[in-house]
Amino acid sequence: MIVLVLFAFVLIAAVTIYQYKEQSIDYHRERLERKESQLLAQINYELRETTFEVKTENLQYIFRSRIYDIADILNLNFNIYGLDGELILSSKPKREENGSLIDAATLRELSLNPDHRIVKKRKIAGDDYQSSFIYINDLKFKPIGILNVPYYEDDNFNYYELKEFLIRLGAVYFFLLLLAILLAYFISKYITRSLKAVSEKIEETKLNKTNEKIHLERPSEEIGNVVDAYNSMIDELLESAAKLAKSEREQAWREMAKQVAHEIKNPLTPMRLSVQSFERRFDPEDPEATQKIKEFSKTLIQQIDIMSNIASAFSSFAEMPVQKTERLNVVDVVKLSLDIFNEDYISFHYSEEEIMANLDRTQLVRVVTNLVKNAIQAIPEDADPKVIVEVMSVGEHVKISVADNGRGIPEENHEKVFEPKFTTKTSGMGLGLGMVKNIVETYSGTIKFTSVENKGTVFTVLFPREKS
Repeated sequence: MIVLVLFAFVLIAAVTIYQYKEQSIDYHRERLERKESQLLAQINYELRETTFEVKTENLQYIFRSRIYDIADILNLNFNIYGLDGELILSSKPKREENGSLIDAATLRELSLNPDHRIVKKRKIAGDDYQSSFIYINDLKFKPIGILNVPYYEDDNFNYYELKEFLIRLGAVYFFLLLLAILLAYFISKYITRSLKAVSEKIEETKLNKTNEKIHLERPSEEIGNVVDAYNSMIDELLESAAKLAKSEREQAWREMAKQVAHEIKNPLTPMRLSVQSFERRFDPEDPEATQKIKEFSKTLIQQIDIMSNIASAFSSFAEMPVQKTERLNVVDVVKLSLDIFNEDYISFHYSEEEIMANLDRTQLVRVVTNLVKNAIQAIPEDADPKVIVEVMSVGEHVKISVADNGRGIPEENHEKVFEPKFTTKTSGMGLGLGMVKNIVETYSGTIKFTSVENKGTVFTVLFPREKS
């Protein structure tokens, strides 16, 4: 609407200016022709009433005394030239317009024109100026002279009228522009109100939450169809989400059962072989029987401990950490967590002596020890090992980073790193990083990593810092 109003104003203004110019051209042309006709009529009257013979040589005698009277009566200055272009008489004693001689090109053009009349246009001192040339005929319509009528175009009045009209037009269109802006605003608000409500609901739609349906009062038919389609989609989404959740739970239990069965079978096989071997070779009369029984018992106990560790690991992963938050100095807790490691290539750096946060001490220790243990295990045996642990404050967060110069994580495995059963090691169950992510997110933190193959990996954990 606003663009249409502006376009209409520009178009009407352009058409108005063009129209004024055309009218001005027509006005001056008609005015010159009218004055010229009046002047010719007066000249013809003088030629009929004169006592001199009507010929070129006598024009100066015929109009010598009458030329000024005619100019005063018609309020118009004019010049009379001979057929050769020489000036005979002028109503202005001093002329600046044409001089005393008509140029040859004008004479030729006049003689070739069927109407025996031409108009020359030019500018003098910035003003438009016209000069008409027409033959003066005797009583037998034979040319005996040339009448020249100079005419200055005075457009001041027209320009004033045009300026006044454009000012009034601009005022009207300014009012229309304001009105168009208001109408466009309210109409667009009315039209888009329903669409905005629909778009907001669509933006809020999530698969893992309960989504509200859209309820609008008296929507248009088109908007009503969109709302009905959205509400139907919500019903289908809710049903699909329930089915998906059920399927994911069942799949998770199946995967967990497979993993538990696999991990338990690993120690059972050596236990079975050990029992069978002991049964075949055991001799009660053997003097070393007591020692062999002790070794056999030690082997069984080791395998039982492995099974116990498996059960504990799965139990730890399955349990959500209880939020026993307390005010901790993260620097001290991380330093204590590193004391259990004997590796001298582990270095610890911190930006401040005291960085406070509300966390659970035990869970924080589990996060740090798991990340450091992974870093140690990621370093090849033939490499010069280096693990760097850093604690620093970043804005409203405390940042814990663990960097190593190990093998790195291949890009195709980046998305699987935090999956519960994913591991690239020959031993272990792949539950460490999944448990770490579980703990970090429980305390409103985030964990991420960057890795380059054969150069190393950096894990970064952010926890909310205590507000001072």
